[in-house]
Amino acid sequence: MDALTLLGRTGEGAAAADLGFLGLLLADTRDIDGFVERTIGRVAAYDRRRGTDLVRTLQAYFDSGMSPARTKDLLHVHVNTVAQRLERVAHLLGEDWQSPDRALEIQLALRLHTLAPALGQRGSSR
Repeated sequence: MDALTLLGRTGEGAAAADLGFLGLLLADTRDIDGFVERTIGRVAAYDRRRGTDLVRTLQAYFDSGMSPARTKDLLHVHVNTVAQRLERVAHLLGEDWQSPDRALEIQLALRLHTLAPALGQRGSSR
């Protein structure tokens, strides 16, 4: 209840899964796989189906301070390739994926996805 109030959601109800990373921290059990799936699962599934590199592109994009020019250098691709990949990400995650709150959740999900083997998790969407 306190978390909902702090989030400006007074009078609402929510399950832990509805609270993003905060739900992950507050829940009795840590559903890391579920959080990763809800947050970047569509991107990881797209990569598996199509053999693309969108998860890696997202990681590089955030690692480079959300700069497409620096992202292209990290990935050794043309800046237009980065732009096309980020367009696909927006289609999969929604246009608000770069908003501060969503970007934070996506970055956390990317870290957990990367750390999944060490955490004994599956890692991402199946």
